[in-house]
Amino acid sequence: MPDIQIDRAHLAPSILPADIPELSDDECLACLARAVETPDSARLDEVAALIGRLAVAIE
Repeated sequence: MPDIQIDRAHLAPSILPADIPELSDDECLACLARAVETPDSARLDEVAALIGRLAVAIE
């Protein structure tokens, strides 16, 4: 039986958050700092997305 080549890069979903615009790491960190400066539960999704964006950069 012949080997079948599969390009897994096209099959894997992106781990980058889709709702965060393209930002440099410094811009993302600045946005995160502004988001957590004042406690606001309405911004929790934004904070989580920014943390996720930074976590991807660290990996």
